[in-house]
Parts: sequence; C-alpha cells; structure tokens
Amino acid sequence: MRASAALRIGGVQVGGGAPVVVQSMTDTDTRDSAATLAQIGELAAAGCELVRVAVPDDKAAVALRAVCAVSPLPVIADIHFSSRLAVTSLEAGAAALRINPGNIGGPEKVRRVADAAKAHGASIRVGVNSGSLEKKLLERCGGPTAEALVESALNHALLLERCGFSAVKLSMKSSDVPTTVAAYRLAAQRCAHPLHVGITEAGTLLRGLVKSAAGIGILLSEGIGDTIRISLTHNPVREVEAAWRLLSALKLRQRGPEIISCPTCGRTEIDLVGLAEAVEEELRGIPEYFTVAVMGCVVNGPGEAREADVGIAGGRGKGIVFRKGVVVRSASGGRQELLRALCEEIDILRKEIQSENVR
Repeated sequence: MRASAALRIGGVQVGGGAPVVVQSMTDTDTRDSAATLAQIGELAAAGCELVRVAVPDDKAAVALRAVCAVSPLPVIADIHFSSRLAVTSLEAGAAALRINPGNIGGPEKVRRVADAAKAHGASIRVGVNSGSLEKKLLERCGGPTAEALVESALNHALLLERCGFSAVKLSMKSSDVPTTVAAYRLAAQRCAHPLHVGITEAGTLLRGLVKSAAGIGILLSEGIGDTIRISLTHNPVREVEAAWRLLSALKLRQRGPEIISCPTCGRTEIDLVGLAEAVEEELRGIPEYFTVAVMGCVVNGPGEAREADVGIAGGRGKGIVFRKGVVVRSASGGRQELLRALCEEIDILRKEIQSENVR
C-alpha cells in the first residue's frame, strides 16, 4: 500500500497505513437535523465510517451543531465559497472540512480557515474535480486532464501549508475513469497526502457501480487510496454497501456476508435469480463475514461451492443445504422453503462465529 501521512477525522485514522475508510454523504437537507441524523444512523448501520454533509447557508450551519452533537460518525462539512461557513461549521463540531481553498477568498480567508481547523483539531480535504478547474490551467493543459487536476489540488494544498496547516487530504475526481486513474497515480507519486478516491458524477445505480468499481478498484489494487466513496445517483446507503463489497472483493477489508451464486443455464430447474436476490435481501445488514453459495444444481452445486461456509443448491421442488461442501440438511418445496432452510443454517453459523469472537 502507498505510504501516506496519517491524520485523524474524529476518532478515525486516515492514511499512515490505516485500513481504507468507507465514506458517504447525506442527501437530506442539513437544515432538517432530525432527518439528517436519521440518515446518518442508517449509513452507520450499513458500515459507513465518515459522513459528509452539505452546509450551504447559515441555517444549515446552525443545524450542524445539533447533528455533530449526537452523530455516531465523524461529520465532514462540505463548504463552497464561504470561509465564514467553514469556520462556523468547525465551531459547530465538524471533525473535518471539504473545501477548495482557491474559491473561498484571498490569503487572509484561507488563513482564517486554516487557523480555525488547527484550533479545533480538524482536517481539511482539498477537493478538486474536472468541473472546478481554473481557467488558466484548462487553457495551459488543453482541458481537464489528469495533470491539470493534480496541479490544481497541489496548488490549493500549498495555500494551506503556507499557513502552517498540514492535516490535508486530497481528491482529484473526474467522471472519466481513465482520467481519474491517471490523476491519482500522478498524485501518489508527487505527494504524501492521504488520498480520497472516487469517480465523480458516476451515474445511476448500475452505471455508477460499474464505473466506480473500475476506477476505484484499479487504484486500490495498486495500493492507492486512503478513503473511498462510491458516488451513486441513489440512496447513499447503497454507496456504503457497494464500497464494502468492493473492499471485500479485493480482500482489503471484510464486513458482512459474501454471496457466491452461479449464472443461470439450461440445467437450472428453480428460480435461481429470485432465490439469490432473496438471500441477498435476507443477509443485508448482517455484520459478520462468511461466504454463502446459492447454486442452481443439486448434483454439482456442493462440489463447485465446496469452499463456501454455507450454501444451498436447488432442483425441481427440492434442495440441499451444505457446509463446506458437506450436505447437512435437505429441503423441499418452493423458493420460500429453500430460503427458510438456508437461513436456519446461517443462524447456526452466525452463533458459532459470535461464540468464537467472544473467546
């Protein structure tokens, strides 16, 4: 993994060899503190570790105090253009800021924010994306290139460093995957700041998942990235679930069950798609890590998925439940009966895991 400087956001370490941290952002009106806290609670339950909230005006900054006071997660205030709102957010309890120092005013305002962040023990993420690049950089680099993104981010970070502030994290996002990957690779070579990785404006659920998995996955596999957000035009809870699935697929961190399911084929005699989706829904929110196989062939299923901790293979009106390839029970009936038999075995497995963790 890339060596990066360490900083803290609330009680969470970022960089310095710490595990990759999962982040998301609320889509509620921050001025509605009750709704914002409710969503933060949902995100925390899904495994979110840092949460960003928008602070567009004074009313949001006032409400932020109530949010930060009881939030189960460190809160990052998202600020645009206003140094005053940045300082107010820190006074309200924000553990970090996400700003672009170049658009909050001159050197005095940048210093004001840096001094306030230092006084409150907060960090700052310098967030740059392809739509916010300076006109001179765009002209010199011929557009929103990877080089332009990195130069902009480093220049903005330098504004803070000149104020004696070093608890800085960088992000350089584009909606274009190759540009984003190239930018982070370049930044990883040129600085030791922790990096927040993501694909901006990635799109709706399926498109956003594919683009994010491609870009973020490439970078994480190269050891680049200290925090991640999978940005989706969807419920932010799904962002968190997807982030954990990506970390699990890369064997970087594990949280929640991993589902293994075979593709459908002409030999399938059950509603395998419906069964796999039902299993996925049943397991949502479970924190323990174990593997679950959902197979469509009673004959080959247990052997093909013998490494799974628990699994089910179904045929016409019947099925078998197995543990590490060994059949432990049979079930008959439709999808609901097969699902019930599997869930009963999963309950047994979870109790075993919990018992092991207590020892």
